[in-house]
Amino acid sequence: MICAALLAAVAFGCAPAMAQDAKAGRAKASAQCAVCHGTDGIAQLPTAANLAGQQEVYLAKALEDFRAGRRINEMMTVVSKDLTDADIANLAAWYASMKITVQVPERQP
Repeated sequence: MICAALLAAVAFGCAPAMAQDAKAGRAKASAQCAVCHGTDGIAQLPTAANLAGQQEVYLAKALEDFRAGRRINEMMTVVSKDLTDADIANLAAWYASMKITVQVPERQP
């Protein structure tokens, strides 16, 4: 019983606080993020992260941390400072909605 309550508390604590709009996130990403992170969430620059398929909670936390100055990156600090909570939720929803596949390399002898 205690484990179930703890698990529920953790699950609700990690859930995004607001409804997300992936379509709005896509529009925002096209305008601001695509230059570095690609229109498909696959980074165009070697120093930028791939965002496609990332966990929504992780993306929202990363953007909040950049905006608050808890996480520092020359470009992301500038870009994130004007993001609203809704922008962050929408961007996280957009990138998390992208489906990616992983191909494990063949084992070398």
